[in-house]
Amino acid sequence: MTMQVHQVYLSLGSNLGNRQQNLSRAITLITNRIGLIKDQSDLFVTEPVGFTSAHLFINMVVRLETALTAIQVLKTTQQIEKELGRKKKSANGIYHDRQIDIDILLYDEEIILTSSLTIPHPHMKERRFVLEPMAQIAPQLIIPNETKTIAELLADIC
Repeated sequence: MTMQVHQVYLSLGSNLGNRQQNLSRAITLITNRIGLIKDQSDLFVTEPVGFTSAHLFINMVVRLETALTAIQVLKTTQQIEKELGRKKKSANGIYHDRQIDIDILLYDEEIILTSSLTIPHPHMKERRFVLEPMAQIAPQLIIPNETKTIAELLADIC
């Protein structure tokens, strides 16, 4: 029986503590628990979006291969966030400073709409802190149900 390998794009961000170390620790745990990272963007320093804070974010995007289902990836990333000091998830458009934030952007070319998971990530098209690092590793990628490439979506919001 052949194991199915899925392509997953994750967005990572941190604006509390040693931000680079938080991201590095998250990458190690993702590699150990979810799958092999195939591409990784540079680090981008960005302003918080959706809330005011004196703490700037460092954001990045990774592409990895995994045998896990999308729900298993979600549960694993949430566990990693807790282990790295994430106290509460953002909900209902209320955002907070955080040690680490890991969002699933894409899972293969699937469209998933459940109460706990929406893929493609519902806000990725309007967030420069997602599109800029994503354009670095996958500029020609087209999100499911879209017609524009990542590079074109980034150009639209710049």
